[in-house]
Amino acid sequence: MTTVLPSLEKPTAYEIDNDEKEAFTPTSVTHEQKPPLAIPVEDAGSGGFWGRLKKSHLDLDSMATQPSVFDDPVTCEFYRPPPQYENTHRFDPSARWTWREEKALTRKIDWRVMLWAGIMFFALDLDRSNISQANTDSFLPDLGMTTNDYNLGNTLFRVSFLIAELPSQLVSKRVGPDIWIPTQMVVWSIVAFSQFWLNGRASFLATRFLLGFLQGGFIPDVVLYLSYYYTKTELPIRLGFFWVSNYIATIVSAFLATGILKLDGVGGRAGWRWLFLIEGLGTLAVGIFSFFLLPPGPTQTKAWFRPKGWFTEREEIIIVNRILRDDPSKSDMHNRQGLSVGAIWKALQDWHMWPLYILGLTHMIPVGPPQNYLTLILRDLGFNTTQSNLLSIPSSVIGLLGLLFCAYLSEIINSRVFATIILQFWALPLLIALYTFNLQTSQWVYFTVITLITGFPYVHPIQVAWASRNSYSVRTRTISASVYNMFVQAGAVVYANIYRTSDAPLYKEGNRTLIGVCSMNIALYIGTYFFYKYLNKRRDRIWNSWSKEEQEKYLETTKDDGNQRLDFRFAY
Repeated sequence: MTTVLPSLEKPTAYEIDNDEKEAFTPTSVTHEQKPPLAIPVEDAGSGGFWGRLKKSHLDLDSMATQPSVFDDPVTCEFYRPPPQYENTHRFDPSARWTWREEKALTRKIDWRVMLWAGIMFFALDLDRSNISQANTDSFLPDLGMTTNDYNLGNTLFRVSFLIAELPSQLVSKRVGPDIWIPTQMVVWSIVAFSQFWLNGRASFLATRFLLGFLQGGFIPDVVLYLSYYYTKTELPIRLGFFWVSNYIATIVSAFLATGILKLDGVGGRAGWRWLFLIEGLGTLAVGIFSFFLLPPGPTQTKAWFRPKGWFTEREEIIIVNRILRDDPSKSDMHNRQGLSVGAIWKALQDWHMWPLYILGLTHMIPVGPPQNYLTLILRDLGFNTTQSNLLSIPSSVIGLLGLLFCAYLSEIINSRVFATIILQFWALPLLIALYTFNLQTSQWVYFTVITLITGFPYVHPIQVAWASRNSYSVRTRTISASVYNMFVQAGAVVYANIYRTSDAPLYKEGNRTLIGVCSMNIALYIGTYFFYKYLNKRRDRIWNSWSKEEQEKYLETTKDDGNQRLDFRFAY
């Protein structure tokens, strides 16, 4: 479940001549003269649970620099970053640092980069989830709509979200996420607060479509940006905390809605209108600040308003070299380099990623309809507007804890399948219980079960990191992140139409469908596990049958790239 030898397509496209090589070689120290490396910290396979625990008890003043392809004279030149890579001037294969330095630096990155990423995601979720709080007010009746119209609006949102994923990634890769992400936020926030003036079904559907289209690329854009700073084993945990802001937004939004909806009647306007206006203006402020708080990359943090930058030269060296030692493919494109049509088509044809795309499509379907309908179900159970908003909070708290548990479990046991299949085993018995309920079932029993279903352990962040890791090159990672999320949104389109007005209020037919999909998903996860395990064993057999000279010849002459290389191993 790890790479035997980190792989990268050979940078022949950059046409580096001898003078350029000398100019971008940061040290004349030979490989024999280099300081010693750290004892490898197992990030897969044999290290297991106890190997992970040992990592937390390392001597902080001992060497942290991990072995990599840059320690061998032959492979070092093969994987050397090209001059176009924006961080090449900080690349140094002889660089060494301690665990104390690395841990202090990652904490600094967490505060400088990760925290603001979470705040941006918080703002995104305020604007895309406040429709749920609006439903506890007179939103649908005021606009003359039914729950089927609401379903259609959600469908349009997801479809446009899906459509925007890949184009947004391409724009982001060309102009840089530091410019594109804040631009997205400013534009969609204008649409968000414009919902104050909704006047009927047509305007509702139009704003749903626009919001989805403008927000569609945000998540894969941010994931790509975070990969500039974190290693492949650090990213799943960070993405877990990234999605924590999703739950925090849901909780905070419920409290905000409880207060803002009290403005009902102010200026002759309904409370839900003020909800859209106030939260949309809040997102606009976050978007404007983001122009100043997202530097292009770890060695490009200096600006006229930040003359000293965020990191010292020593810290920049550590960031760049630890990232490239972990994944040399991160230097195969610079952060303002676009993708060709051929590269896009090649990435889409990568059948190794298809099992993950299928899981993206189906994994949320069993819990999606109850989540979409939570506040409406609470109203149907007899709770008023304030009660419905406050009673939606427990499911968010449970889900937040489940998300963090699964993210840590993924790292500790180093198994993506076992950490993500938990969602299906969590949902299946609860959906069966929900299917047995009738009109005489106690409202509190119904509330308890629906709260547990919508408080499912959210494994999507783990699967996003899983797709990113198994892509194994900036080109394919850029495309696969979008394609994976497109499949997730396609799944959302499916589950937005499972609960129908004709099936209300118990949604028996819909719940029967959810039980069937949940059972199917368990089989899909198990199949994915054996699929990647088989591919790795097959490559191990071929690679280990070669001599060292044959392996070096393969590295020098192969036309394979990314995850198609025989020295790459898939995570599962």
